[in-house]
Amino acid sequence: MSAEATNPDAPSRRRARPRIDLRRLGRAALLGPAARDRLPDAIGHVAEAHRAHHPDADLAVLRRAYVLAESSHRGQFRKSGEPYITHPLAVTLILAELGAETTTLTAALLHDTVEDTEVTLDQVREEFGDEVCYLVDGVTKLEKVDYGAAAEPETFRKMLVATGNDVRVMSIKLADRLHNMRTLGVMRPEKQARIAKVTRDVLIPLAERLGVQALKTELEDLVFAILHPEEYETTRALIAENSRACDALATIADDVSAVLREADVPAEVLVRPRHFVSVHRARLKRGEMRGTDFGRLLVLVNEDADCYAVLGELHTCFTPLISEFKDFIAAPKFNLYQSLHTAVAGPDGAVAEVLIRTHRMHKVAEAGVVALGNPYATADGAEPAAAGPAEDGERADPTRPGWLSRLLDWQESTPDPDTFWTQLRDHLAEDREITVFRPDGDTLGLPVGATCIDAAYAEHGEAAHACLGARVNGRLATLATVLGDGDTVQLLLAQDTAQDTASGPSPDWLEHARTPAARIAITAWLQAHPESAKAPAAAPRAAASVTADRGGAANAVVDLPGAQVRLAGCCTPVPPDAITGFPVRGGAVTVHREECPGVDRMRALGRAPLPVRWGDTADCRVTLVAESFGRPRLLADLTEAIATAGAAVVSATVEPPSEQRVRHTYTLQLPDAAGLPALMRAMREVAGVYDVSRVRHPASATVR
Repeated sequence: MSAEATNPDAPSRRRARPRIDLRRLGRAALLGPAARDRLPDAIGHVAEAHRAHHPDADLAVLRRAYVLAESSHRGQFRKSGEPYITHPLAVTLILAELGAETTTLTAALLHDTVEDTEVTLDQVREEFGDEVCYLVDGVTKLEKVDYGAAAEPETFRKMLVATGNDVRVMSIKLADRLHNMRTLGVMRPEKQARIAKVTRDVLIPLAERLGVQALKTELEDLVFAILHPEEYETTRALIAENSRACDALATIADDVSAVLREADVPAEVLVRPRHFVSVHRARLKRGEMRGTDFGRLLVLVNEDADCYAVLGELHTCFTPLISEFKDFIAAPKFNLYQSLHTAVAGPDGAVAEVLIRTHRMHKVAEAGVVALGNPYATADGAEPAAAGPAEDGERADPTRPGWLSRLLDWQESTPDPDTFWTQLRDHLAEDREITVFRPDGDTLGLPVGATCIDAAYAEHGEAAHACLGARVNGRLATLATVLGDGDTVQLLLAQDTAQDTASGPSPDWLEHARTPAARIAITAWLQAHPESAKAPAAAPRAAASVTADRGGAANAVVDLPGAQVRLAGCCTPVPPDAITGFPVRGGAVTVHREECPGVDRMRALGRAPLPVRWGDTADCRVTLVAESFGRPRLLADLTEAIATAGAAVVSATVEPPSEQRVRHTYTLQLPDAAGLPALMRAMREVAGVYDVSRVRHPASATVR
């Protein structure tokens, strides 16, 4: 059976939350269903909590669901001795308190019937419709007799896929696990630890991503008590010793209320105590705890604009800690969370953290996707007749976040249950995400520490194999660049990789890929192209030099008989550049472009400039630098583009690659200086090349 027994030693929640009286429910359940004209006594409290959020809800379906659940579970008992029906009732109450709509509550009452009784999915569908049937099926475990050791990971895979079509599946699972964690005490310690670890590694991160903070924080405290009993007892004792610590916050709350009343800003100011894990983290971070560290102030207002009005008053009348300010209203978190965060210091120097949000934001912050009600209801409020995939194979879900879509994508690529289980826990271990912007304004949600490689696969899928680099906030960046929250990233992909079948990800990419989707795609490509794992991903590792005939005279003319003319390697002038010359040792004259920094240096040394003009010959010699992202065949493609443009390579130097970028320096002989712009364009069009410029510093090769 899926539910466990009661734990009398479970840590009490500091947040006031109604608890089910299991003995009363047990007696009510044993009396059987009530008359058809009224609700059974056992779900009266569920109906009351449900009507608090949905005053017009039709409770008849709840009565029918309870009758089926009670009759099918009759005779079954939890290990603590309570009738089994108390478990689905408790799960339903948790969801009712969070504001779940009637369909979710109906499925919650029935969530164990198919798994633990003779009731079938067809019976559920016939009695309650496809929607409820889909939810019940989504949370029904797979049998160990059929799947063996793979039953648990495959059950979670099944629930994730079902959640992709209806997020309410995971809402029911989270409430189910919360009640089981509340009542875990009579289990063997090793089984308690196993369940707590799965809760910590998988379900708590899922609750965080779905924004259901009310469930997440309580699950954290329950796991904390089981897996870290000594630290839990230390934290509990610390809270007990500072039971009046929040009085300091209450004083600041009174001052804040007075300021807002005077400013005519309607607001409710509450003291919000931290839960056990939050206190533990604060103690580790701050060392000695002050009274105001045991809680936060919560300011609730009616409108979004009022949030900023409150912020202005607080920062005007108190001393703000600007470094603590965060605006999650203008830029909501990936899990729907919206709030303003700030911290202010009172007259005595005590610092209070303040959360500012509307009542609606607060409901979403606590209940996440559960607070959104039925995301599939039609415009007139009616529920659709069926759940499951839409005609295009994927149900349109306004609550389906990007991280869930990514999970669903990569789980298809990991058929092995052990690999899936490991990758799932690793992925969910990232308890924070960042939001990066694409050039078109759309956003990507990525884990903290994600690089441009992760962004490429999140945006383009397998097409990211052809990614050559990126621009981050308008500046060129390597694929290994770590992205920050709010960055704008533009991925640069090869326009045509058909001519280069070897083009693809480098083995080095795995060192910088953070997301499972990117790592799986890169690994699959490397396995399919084993030769690429042996070949270097960029240009040659050692500096290479290719030298051709250095003959040919410069076509610059200086009125100095017998002088040898040299074109300066620092700026490589070509017709029709404005030029000037300077005499150097050996009777030679070096010709520079007039805007070259070398001109200023020569004048600073007291060298007198000489007039220089271009001769009648149209050919010229120029040094170009090509900046590119490393890839196979790059050198060959560049030299082919140069030859096609009619230029001859006098010398070429390829520097060792650095952070996947390669620098090529070419000294070229052009038959006509007018062809230089076209040559530079042709070089820029080579896949992987992002800039071509004329040398503006001492060249690596001397042109005679």
